[in-house]
Amino acid sequence: MSLKGQHFTERELPALVSLPRPVFVRLEMLPAGSRTRVHSHPWGQFTYASKGVLEVSTATGSHVAPPDRAVWIPPETEHSVTNSAEAEMRSLYVEASAVARPLRRECKVLEVTPLMRELLQAVSRIPAEYTEEGPEARLVAVLLDQMELLPEVDFSLPFPSDERLRKVCQALKEHPDDKRTRAQLAHEAGISDKTLIRLFQRDTGLSFRDWRQRLRLLLSLTALAAGQSVTAVALDAGYESTSAFIAAFRKRFGRTPGEFFKRSAS
Repeated sequence: MSLKGQHFTERELPALVSLPRPVFVRLEMLPAGSRTRVHSHPWGQFTYASKGVLEVSTATGSHVAPPDRAVWIPPETEHSVTNSAEAEMRSLYVEASAVARPLRRECKVLEVTPLMRELLQAVSRIPAEYTEEGPEARLVAVLLDQMELLPEVDFSLPFPSDERLRKVCQALKEHPDDKRTRAQLAHEAGISDKTLIRLFQRDTGLSFRDWRQRLRLLLSLTALAAGQSVTAVALDAGYESTSAFIAAFRKRFGRTPGEFFKRSAS
């Protein structure tokens, strides 16, 4: 998710019509403030953030991958990828025929286990046109098996389908420290407060309050990974105090900001 006021540069997509093998690996160093246009492809994509924070946006919401997490994008899913700070992205493109059934349904954020991290590094070293029978193909098969077993983590933010609410959400995403109340935002969207409450719950499964807090905390990951101070991040996220931000962060992610990124770096 983006930092406030940041300008983004569109980066080029690879000119791939088909994959040379069932699994194809790409490693990219992404400068700060880069993104792709909305696109889709017939293969699945496992996008892993080994450094920095990536955001994958789809029609239904945003999926955020801080270090040691990955976003799974099913085949034919329209998406774009954004990184506010410098990032290192390792992507696995997986032919639709090789995608396990549980991974065909929806975009999700996955925790990258130590074993999966080692497999990613090993597969990155084999030729793009690896021998389809032999040790390299067996290594790829193990990687695909492990991918299916990765635990899902809740780093996603659903977006409502109602266009009036989507405008409200986009405004809050661009300015998370916006102090307007729910009733004020509803009035500006041309709907009643009760309608906003009902539609938000219907479209996202979350209350407006919970959605807004999740947005602020997911936004904070990019700034924290870029080395900004917890105090500055807390204020930019709309919190009145650093302690309130740390308490909300710990409740959401199970660790303080310092513990979260220390573990990611280890």
